[in-house]
Amino acid sequence: MKKVSLISAPPAYSRLCHLFKVATLSIAAMTIGLSATDSGVKKIYSPEFEQAVSLIKKYEGLHRNHGDLIGYGHKVVAGEKYESGSNLSERQADALLRADLEKLCAKYRSFGKDSLILSALAYNCGEGTVARSTIFRKLKEGDRDIKDNYISYSKYRGKTLQQLKRRRIEEFDTLYIPD
Repeated sequence: MKKVSLISAPPAYSRLCHLFKVATLSIAAMTIGLSATDSGVKKIYSPEFEQAVSLIKKYEGLHRNHGDLIGYGHKVVAGEKYESGSNLSERQADALLRADLEKLCAKYRSFGKDSLILSALAYNCGEGTVARSTIFRKLKEGDRDIKDNYISYSKYRGKTLQQLKRRRIEEFDTLYIPD
């Protein structure tokens, strides 16, 4: 793997990195570098983003022949390059998960430090569910007392599932950034 170092990042790259919590490089931090890969340049994500990816992988698992869900819970929609029921390699599934999570972080970027926790919830429950949620409303109003509301998203067909409740607790404890 060839190491590529950047002397200074262009402003657009720095803004993009900030949006997705991707590490930017400075002259003093050239040893970090970006790894050149077959498909281009590998992004270096923040530890928080990596934790979100790990949590999603842990609780979603790698879907195999699971209807309209592929990879780590990506819902296939019309016009995508993947088909429902596709068996992705771990590498493909990881890339798809990261791309989905980046898009969600961009969507919720106006929520600042709460964008990642909203993105993790939206990844599992859907953007529509999050948009209608008390969590979304409270955060929009500046009320960050959302723990109980967040954990309450552990029901399926009206019944609390302990595995889903564990997931919400772990997501909240890991991804919520207090004031």
